[in-house]
Amino acid sequence: MTPFERRTRACQDRLADADADATALFPSRNLLYLSGFDEEPAERHLLLFVPREGDPVFLVPDLYETQVRAESWVADVRTWSDDDDPRDALADVVSDLDLAGGRILVDDTMWARFSQDLWAALPAADFGLASEVVAPLRARKDDAELDALRRAGATVDRAVERVRDMGADAVGMTENELAAEIERLLADEGGEGIPFGPLVGSGPNGAMPHHGHGDRVIESGDPVVLDFGTVVDHYPSDQTRTVVFAGEPPAEFAEVHGVVQAARTAAVETVEPGVAAGDVDRAAREVIEEAGYGDRFIHRTGHGVGLDVHEEPYIVAGSDRELEVGNVFSVEPGIYLPDEFGVRIEDLVVVTDDGAELLNDTDRGWRC
Repeated sequence: MTPFERRTRACQDRLADADADATALFPSRNLLYLSGFDEEPAERHLLLFVPREGDPVFLVPDLYETQVRAESWVADVRTWSDDDDPRDALADVVSDLDLAGGRILVDDTMWARFSQDLWAALPAADFGLASEVVAPLRARKDDAELDALRRAGATVDRAVERVRDMGADAVGMTENELAAEIERLLADEGGEGIPFGPLVGSGPNGAMPHHGHGDRVIESGDPVVLDFGTVVDHYPSDQTRTVVFAGEPPAEFAEVHGVVQAARTAAVETVEPGVAAGDVDRAAREVIEEAGYGDRFIHRTGHGVGLDVHEEPYIVAGSDRELEVGNVFSVEPGIYLPDEFGVRIEDLVVVTDDGAELLNDTDRGWRC
């Protein structure tokens, strides 16, 4: 049995627990997770139905049939041609699956045009969101997923080391130029794309947590927040380091960097099965608050990472969600001083039987 079929059967178990009759997916991370088929959304009806019992059914345009059969484990592939009305084919599928009057969990990101066609085909059905059954499965990574995440982490580690080795050569570059070089290095190290554009925040730009990159020139002594990742076999890495390429930083910087390092360490040391996600956030936040910078830590401590670079579980204040073996998430405390600089240090961790496994292993210090 392939990992994709195992996930689908586990999804069917959750459908039964949720008293739902089926989940209906369209091109998305959820569809990839269950079927192994990856495609971007488009105007044609391409849907996967996973009923509570029995085998899943693909409904695809004719031109996708060979590709879907080659790339997915799903054997029941129904087709429609461009000369057909896809809504007729959709009506036939939901009738064959006996979904009239049932409870259908629809892909959270399904485009409205396809959702409306489902509603029209099943006017007596009750609808919910697929995340009710799929998100808990995706939150606990299986061996195949962990292997990809480890390889993605190792790839970004190699690129991070090469960025640090630039040292004084990075001074005089613009943030845009350094971001382009980072993308080149990630590809050179074997990355298969990027899950988000590199964040390069130099000097005061680093005080904006989601500053992308711009035309500011990196100067000697500038703290530079570097947040980037790559993709391996559909799974991303995500790592942040705050460095000074050359020269001496502002007077307060070394202290702030040390506080963030200590907060990251405290959070990672808190991770183990059964611990609440909010407790991990609190561990990092207490270190920063005790140092007097509590009001400058302005975001959650972390987010889950999987097929999406932001997914469950979220490491946020007040969350009572208990961590489980196989959860993968970021630990990324930060301190941001407006008009001066920012510091963020981020690693990905896997929850293990007795703690946490780090997926990143590069220098966390600020000197290059």
